[in-house]
Formats: sequence, structure tokens, C-alpha cells
Amino acid sequence: MSSWRELLRRALAEDIGSGDITSHLTLPADLEVEAVLLARSEMVVCGLQLAANAFSEVDSRIRFTAALEEGAIASCDAPLAVACGPARGILAAERTALNFVARMSGVATTTRDFVERVTGTGAEIVDTRKTLPGWRVLDKYAVAVGGGTNHRAGLFDAVLIKDNHIAAVGGVVAAVEAARLGSPAHLWLQVEVESEADAEAALEAGADSLLLDNRSPEELRALAARFGARTILEASGGVDLETVRQIAETGVHRISIGALTHSAPSADISLEVRGKAALPSRHAADSREAHPATGEVVV
Repeated sequence: MSSWRELLRRALAEDIGSGDITSHLTLPADLEVEAVLLARSEMVVCGLQLAANAFSEVDSRIRFTAALEEGAIASCDAPLAVACGPARGILAAERTALNFVARMSGVATTTRDFVERVTGTGAEIVDTRKTLPGWRVLDKYAVAVGGGTNHRAGLFDAVLIKDNHIAAVGGVVAAVEAARLGSPAHLWLQVEVESEADAEAALEAGADSLLLDNRSPEELRALAARFGARTILEASGGVDLETVRQIAETGVHRISIGALTHSAPSADISLEVRGKAALPSRHAADSREAHPATGEVVV
């Protein structure tokens, strides 16, 4: 997850800019407080490490303690974590920290809702590349925390021959044979097919898996009956919470859902200052450099 660090720093810079002017004008430089992150609805907890890093990036003296583990179910009004330390730093990092946890917990919670709908069918819920630009690693991490399965990370780590590839090259067999000839043996090769004839041709040419996009439950059931014992079948297209169970019961092995990441609502999370911190303020030497976001000294 190393790519998230630069994303987090850009998010902090975007919000704080030249400094949190409100906190700088209203809060004493040596004021320390205790603040609690609270769940405002039931959710799957995800992203607290990002919140911890947001606070420490702004002021390394802030102490962040998670109250729940990643993947835990938080009830409404449950405390997620506690941040203690300089008030200016906590309030400067607040919105960025909450934004990361809210989005990631939202994706994890949405994924859990889909996973629960297909319980007992044997079907896996799988994500897609329909992620927020720059957030790919975090969106897919949140899907995994919610109980889903990650599809390929990008265009580089699996072969997925889709309808446009097939149309451009002139047919399923030509596309699969070209991919098999040139790709490393370890790469998974999946093919989107439109008919039973194309499915048979793809498997004969060496496909590892078939993608069945926007097929009706009846079509999926027929394809599963014929090919389900020979290969991995993945259904996709227009899946929602009302239809996912019916699709899972057709016998497909995986159901890929773009809505896990492109339409998941953010979780409702807040931060509340509960009062001055129990530990005394620490006064830094005048010679130390002031942090541009908070006016506090850098430790």
C-alpha cells in the first residue's frame, strides 16, 4: 500500500494549503485536547491506519489509538479511535483523516452487503477497475476488508480479452491464440464471450475463465450447466443488491460489481473534541522549525 502515502500528502496539502487560519487564530499553540472518531451509522471499519498517518503527518506529537480493528463491524455512535495531542494539529488533519476513513469504510460496508446477499451460494463478489483515479490500491484494499475478492489490479497483471479486442482482431479464437502465444505462462487469461459457441471456442483455444457480461439469469444458468465444471465463470453487468442473489444462484463462480467502488456511499463518521488531553502540554524549544500547517513546532 505504499502508493497511498503520496496521495495522503497531496490531500493534506490540498486542504491545509498555507495553514489552518481558523485554528491558528482561535486556539492557543500549547493547547492539547482529546478527540474521538465516531461511527454515525453501522459500518465495516476500514482505513484507520490512513487516519493515523494523516494526524502524524501534520504533527508527530499526536497520539492516535484505534478502538476497533480493520474489518470490525461498528455500531452507530461507536468510537472508532481516539486522537490526543495539539489541538491545532488535530483539527488541521481532521477532514482529510475523516475523508479517507469514510470512503474506505463505505466501500467495505457496501462490499459486505453484497457478500451477505450471496451467502451459501458459493459465489464470490469481485471488484473491477472502476475505481476512483489514484485510489486503486485503497479501493481494492477496502473491498478485501469487506469480504470481497480482488480482480486484476490493472491492465498489467492479467489478460482479459473483451468484446473490443475480439472485434478488432476478428474473432475469439484469434484473440485467445495470440494472447496465449505471447503472454507469460503465469498470467490468468479470461475471455468475454457472447454465446455458447464463443465460450466453447475460447476454452478450446486455452482460456482459463469466461466473462459473461449482461447475460440474463436464464442465459447464465444455461452457460453454468454446460461450462461450470470446466472453467471459472464470472457474471457482470448491472448487478445490484436486488439481483445479486438470483445471479449467484445460477451457478456462476464469481460476480464482478463496479458499484462496489464507483457508487459506494461514504460512511458517516465524525470527530468530536471531548476536552483537554489528560497529558500535560509539551513546550518545544524556540529554535525548532514551525510546521506550516499548524504553526506548531516540528518534533
